[in-house]
Amino acid sequence: MIGARRNRRRVLRPTDLRSLPTHVLIAVALLLAAVVLRIADPDPVARLRLAVFDAYLALSPRQLDPALPVRIVDIDDASLARIGQWPWPRIRLAEIVDKLQASGARSVTLDLILAEPDRLSPAEFGKLFGNEPQLAPLIAKAAELPSNDARLAQALQKAPSVIGLAGDSSSKQAPPEPRARFAIAGDDPLLFVPRFSGAVDSLPTLTEAAKGVGAVNWLPERDQIVRRVPLLLSISGVLYPSLPLEALRIAKNETTVFVRSSGGSNVSAFGQSTGVEQVRIGNTVLPTDAAGELWLRFTPPDARRYIPAYRLLDGTLEAKEIAGRDILIGTSAVGLLDLRATPLDPAVPGVEVHAQALEQMLSGEHLIRPAFATGLELVYLVALGAAVALLVSRLGASGTAVAGLGAIVIAFGASWLAYDKAGYLIDPVYPSIAVLLVYLAASLSGYVATERERARVRSAFGHYVAAPLVEELARNHDKLKLGGETREVTVLFADIRGFTNIAEGLSAEALIGFLNRLFTPLSDIILAERGTIDKFMGDAVMAFWNAPVLDPAHATNACRAALRMQDQLRRMNDLWAAEAAARGEPHTRVDLGIGLNTGACCVGNVGSPQRFDYSILGDVVNVAARLEGETKSYGLPIIVGERTASDAPTLAFLELGSVKVRGKQRPERIFALLGDEALAGSEQFAAWKAAHAQFLTAIGSRDPASARKILQDVKSRGLAVPSAFLAWYQSRIPLVTE
Repeated sequence: MIGARRNRRRVLRPTDLRSLPTHVLIAVALLLAAVVLRIADPDPVARLRLAVFDAYLALSPRQLDPALPVRIVDIDDASLARIGQWPWPRIRLAEIVDKLQASGARSVTLDLILAEPDRLSPAEFGKLFGNEPQLAPLIAKAAELPSNDARLAQALQKAPSVIGLAGDSSSKQAPPEPRARFAIAGDDPLLFVPRFSGAVDSLPTLTEAAKGVGAVNWLPERDQIVRRVPLLLSISGVLYPSLPLEALRIAKNETTVFVRSSGGSNVSAFGQSTGVEQVRIGNTVLPTDAAGELWLRFTPPDARRYIPAYRLLDGTLEAKEIAGRDILIGTSAVGLLDLRATPLDPAVPGVEVHAQALEQMLSGEHLIRPAFATGLELVYLVALGAAVALLVSRLGASGTAVAGLGAIVIAFGASWLAYDKAGYLIDPVYPSIAVLLVYLAASLSGYVATERERARVRSAFGHYVAAPLVEELARNHDKLKLGGETREVTVLFADIRGFTNIAEGLSAEALIGFLNRLFTPLSDIILAERGTIDKFMGDAVMAFWNAPVLDPAHATNACRAALRMQDQLRRMNDLWAAEAAARGEPHTRVDLGIGLNTGACCVGNVGSPQRFDYSILGDVVNVAARLEGETKSYGLPIIVGERTASDAPTLAFLELGSVKVRGKQRPERIFALLGDEALAGSEQFAAWKAAHAQFLTAIGSRDPASARKILQDVKSRGLAVPSAFLAWYQSRIPLVTE
């Protein structure tokens, strides 16, 4: 049984892939390219992700809590102006450290590297003025005094102090032994943290006196913006804490830094070494990225964080401003150029970056780029991209756009909530852009395929049916079947008057040429006015409006087409007359009778599954054909039904009376179509219409005298009444019995 099941298992073959729609194959290729690009993570992709995180930080930065114990003793421009230019004698720095220690500072961190002896020490006095005999006693006395560096070392030794060093790959100098001890769970963090082959550190006398030593290195992104600080560094193969981490250790009075890396504490990463996961000092847990770096949730600049150094030195600062606080000594003076760019500020003193890192460690308001973030983003990319590729053929481009946009909005909302509520950094932008490209490619591919199919349908049917119907068939293949629907339409019948006489004088080829020459411009007019040509019947043409393409103004457009057809016929008659005169032949005038009617009828495909026509059936068609016949009786070019005149109120109509249509009990009111909106709005037509109504009343009252008087008044007033209509008026009067 198991073997049988195995035999029935389907195996994916290359032919299966070839059977997939083209847009799906394109989407799969784009998704694979997007995944590979994200894994490679080139600079443009990384910058896009960081720009999103910067935007989140700008929208919701960490707010400074004044209760946090971190402060900066700032060697600012005001302090330099009062105390003197930089560098100060280190006895000044010793004085600052002493005052901080005496005021009860919990930790004192020098965000400075003092790599060379102080040139302002007393012993240096002799080197400068040793060739001056009169200063010999003073030089001897100065030589007995301790150096400024020794004085600073004494201050550092008494205080809970931290001093800095910098990892430097251009230096071959080995760093001093770190003060912190490390307890490591999992992979060796030296495999993952930033590495430097050497160091630049402070004088040994200062380094040995300090309780802690931390690296001041900051590692900006490629755009030179600081977003993370390393908590751990490898210097000459030795693991070192960063300056803010060492300050935290001294502040907590701890000796050991606990580091957990991949593989530690039963943490599995599918067999992969994913790097450092967290650093802990005492009960303070610090989440890191794989390189042991801390994402910084910066606060906007805040002056409450700073204490000018001169206030500490001149005694105007109260001890309570220092007691129990973690103090960093650094500079914000513009001329000393210790400035950094952050997502919130293009120029922040370097000491503030370390101060904000220490604040964040104490507050616990961290930003975390979790290890699963990249995997989650790729899953979102692939899942949504695949869904978009499949939905394009089912929902269409617009339906898929709505669904995809909804999913992207949800992803952005979830990303923002993850940031705002948990500090998680999840990138929704790159996957969304990749999905957008998949959507555009799939839509374009579907559009090209659809256009190719439409072209095939147009090519197959374009010579047999009207262009609007071809477009409808190309959009909806279901129309290629028998069946119909009831719809309001306007029907036009047009027939050539005296065609028999015209045909008798022409050969078969000349007759066909004549009909083609006549019906080509007339057909163009019908199509231009959104009509559908149903059929040509010898010397007649039938067309209809509002099917298959909906046309709310179908009655008006059909009437416009009839008026334009008559205008075109007048121009063609003038042309034929000129051609006949050039040949020395008489010209036979061509006239066209047009009937129009509006109403409900059945519209659809009629025939058999092997051969059918798209046509209309119903009483409205018969009435339109009868109205075309009535143009001979009335001697008028265009006659329309009551419904057509009612549905095209802006055009110029005059009522002709009623006719009895074969097969119908109720007589049909009919109207003559005389012109467009320009004629309908003219004063001449208004006067004619009023006189016409009086004429019909007189005829209806069987008053021929009044009818003749009205007709005579119309002629005398010079109203622009066509001769055909005057003839009709004249023909109606004898029918009235006096």
